[in-house]
Amino acid sequence: MPIRNIAIIAHVDHGKTTLVDKMLRQAGAFRENQHVEERVMDSNPLERERGITILAKNTAVRWDDTKINIVDTPGHADFGGEVERILRMVDGVLILVDAAEGPMPQTRFVTRKALGLGLRPIVAINKIDRSDAEPLRVHDEVLGLFIDLEASHEQLDAPFLYTSSRAGTATPELERPGTDLEPLFEAILRHVPAPSGDPSGAFQMLISTLDYSSFLGRLGIGRIERGRVKVGDPVALLPLGAPGLVGEESIERSRITKLYTFDGLTRVEVEEASAGDIVVVSGLEGIEIGKTLTDPAVPERLEGIAVEEPTISVDFSLNTSPFSGREGKFVTSRQVRDRLFRELERNVALKIEETDSPDTLTVSGRGELHLGILMETMRREGYEFQVSRPRVITKEGPDGERLEPYEELMVDVPEGYMGAVMEKLGPRRGELTEMRNPGQGTVRMVFRIPARGLFGYRSEFLTDTRGTGTLHHRYLDYGTWAGPLAGRKRGVLVADREGTAVAFALGNLQARAQMFVAPGQDVYEGMVVGENSRPEDMDVNVAKEKKLTNMRTTASDENVILEPPREITLEYALEYIEDDELIEVTPANIRLRKRVMSQTDRKRAARAAARVAGAS
Repeated sequence: MPIRNIAIIAHVDHGKTTLVDKMLRQAGAFRENQHVEERVMDSNPLERERGITILAKNTAVRWDDTKINIVDTPGHADFGGEVERILRMVDGVLILVDAAEGPMPQTRFVTRKALGLGLRPIVAINKIDRSDAEPLRVHDEVLGLFIDLEASHEQLDAPFLYTSSRAGTATPELERPGTDLEPLFEAILRHVPAPSGDPSGAFQMLISTLDYSSFLGRLGIGRIERGRVKVGDPVALLPLGAPGLVGEESIERSRITKLYTFDGLTRVEVEEASAGDIVVVSGLEGIEIGKTLTDPAVPERLEGIAVEEPTISVDFSLNTSPFSGREGKFVTSRQVRDRLFRELERNVALKIEETDSPDTLTVSGRGELHLGILMETMRREGYEFQVSRPRVITKEGPDGERLEPYEELMVDVPEGYMGAVMEKLGPRRGELTEMRNPGQGTVRMVFRIPARGLFGYRSEFLTDTRGTGTLHHRYLDYGTWAGPLAGRKRGVLVADREGTAVAFALGNLQARAQMFVAPGQDVYEGMVVGENSRPEDMDVNVAKEKKLTNMRTTASDENVILEPPREITLEYALEYIEDDELIEVTPANIRLRKRVMSQTDRKRAARAAARVAGAS
């Protein structure tokens, strides 16, 4: 059967997963009476909650006797590691672009990777039924993007389709509205080349993704590059390294115990598969992403998977707060350590390093969201741990200068809020590189800004634009160290004793602070319970109760009306904390705390630091 392998790539919320839904339905992947949820490819609970794709997933449909293997990829730049390895499995890409927003930072990032690998693109300008859609302008912007990325003549000649994911329609001409997705399927069959592997050669396959089965153990997913494989065949698993023949001493021999291909959303067990198909294999213990499976007689290694380096790191450590062990199932440093190293098996963009402390590991990733999703996943699995403030990973330049990562920040705001945004990004060393007015009273500004300049900015941005602006960023390059940046402008309220927060104490404090805790919530000494309206930190007693007397008057018994406390999410906490603070992550709560919990010890350390500063 003829095969086509294609990946669907797009920026966040451009309708990619919805389009895959409609493709599955119109290709007959579901029974007529089968109940199927919307965005069926977002199977992870976190994906459904946040409305974004985090993990790349495989599916397959049949159209005109051709099998089309489809890979749904993440749309956020922090999960670029997922995209980079998936692109090695396919021969073409469907680039989805919003008809109003146009190419966004993630679109540029992934398109550059796809064009660099020589993949043939198909462009779908999506959401043409939006009231502010400008598909012709976006068409020109996509062509301009291809030229900027030095696409070849064949890639520049990519077909353009105008689609509506929600309606499930596609058309090559705007004047002729589409009725279904047949033009899209036809474009895939016509423009995506068939796999070029030789079915008669020696078996060869690159492992691009891992999965796990409680019955079969570790599973390897990838495309067969050459030859064919059957259940029971002996295979050689080659270690990571440069492409070429490998010596006998480093080969790990095994047998294929199970073999699966994809059909719709299910895996279908097969006895044999040949070059070009995307398959799942089991029976290999030492399997890892980037390793090559081959015929033992021809141990030829394929080129590994190149993933860009992490730019941000945090410290994961044992939870040392007074509430440690109350809410988590896995609380020891060994359990947290084992879980983090298991994550390395499938999260290729992650790095883990040892530190001087046996209870602390430095974990590096592509961005705050990349690390935040890992923390949220571990938290839901029952793990309890502490996390430090994120910090950027610096490098040394060719002349010995200090370099730091820079991001491309794209901001869409109503014209009235332009000044507020530029005023805040100036002290954060943001340089305006492009500004244009796409219409509808909205201005698009593009900045080049140090990655650390974005720490804590998202919440400020939403406040400054009254929630009407949108903000996207992606890693750009390493540049000269930008110097010191202004940190958080306000101090925090720190609990000075262990106890339970009461409404009487919170009511007295909320006039000069924004609270993080509600009445009835347990607190401990050193826990951050609110944000001060002034720059300095303040130790407070949130467990202070009203003194009881036998006198009752209307004046003394006033009703305390409290504002709702600020909700602390992992993303907000990572942006908010300073170097002397930590995030306590448990399955039930996310708390902020000081590294040094004792009020006396913090004052002693502050006096010592002041003496050192005065002496210097």
